[in-house]
Amino acid sequence: MNVKIGISPIAWQNDDLPELTAAYTMEQALREARQIGFTGVERGQRMPQDTEGLRAYLEEADIALCGGWCSGNLLVQDVPAECAAIQQQVTQFIDLNSPCLVYAECSNTVQGHPNTPVNDRPKLSRDEVRAYGAKLSEVAKWMADQGIMLAYHHHMGSIIESEADIDALMDGSSEEVTLLFDTGHLHFGGGNVLATLDRWGHRVRHVHFKDVRDDRAQLIRRDNKSFLDGVIAGAFTVPGDPEGCIDFAAVTHRLATMDYAGWIVVEAEQDPAKAPPYDYSKMGFDHIVKLCGDAGLTIDS
Repeated sequence: MNVKIGISPIAWQNDDLPELTAAYTMEQALREARQIGFTGVERGQRMPQDTEGLRAYLEEADIALCGGWCSGNLLVQDVPAECAAIQQQVTQFIDLNSPCLVYAECSNTVQGHPNTPVNDRPKLSRDEVRAYGAKLSEVAKWMADQGIMLAYHHHMGSIIESEADIDALMDGSSEEVTLLFDTGHLHFGGGNVLATLDRWGHRVRHVHFKDVRDDRAQLIRRDNKSFLDGVIAGAFTVPGDPEGCIDFAAVTHRLATMDYAGWIVVEAEQDPAKAPPYDYSKMGFDHIVKLCGDAGLTIDS
């Protein structure tokens, strides 16, 4: 099967911690990403907001839109209101041939709160997550009817963080709700990366390859620090970093076994003063290219 390799510009332009990456520009992010070999980029907040402006911006950089974040508020509003709220982004992503919209519930997340411990994230019961999944299915069906997938992003600090949360969401939602499988968030959230992929691989349509420096992630948990504290401390890194702990060779082989054909996106927010974006992004790209070759996955250029 064929895959494509994309990147989130977050290493150069961190939307949650803009001061961390103030010395870098989005133009530099796209230019260097393309030089490395990435063919797609997820949308960042500092890209043009209008469709034609964004199209021209991406075309100039010779890079495709391979997804992008959408902040959901489905817990606090009904389905018609949520669909109306995200219609503009849905239409834009369809117009720009994005394969999916990366959707995550943000109405009560603590991921962007610098003084709130990630341990204090909101939690729902399994039945509550399943009920949320039923509502999410209606949004996903509405999106699918227009021609784009909803890829749900389980994320640290949010209602869908742990392996059990993912299980409940997938079990309680329709096939139109696909899973953005993020290795780093799943591991940091205490989940079994390979077991979750084995269980829900048939629903995986978008993948983030993010590694974890486990000692730093554990310190964030132990010291009751925030998710953003974890980013600054270097809890995340790219595939190929010897400080990382995730077995990406095993993950890549699983993807090949299940005939995955989609984007593999490098996403690893770090302090660029400690982890230069170009160097680390190239490390991630080169490692994924090797892993795909070993697993028999062909990379589209």
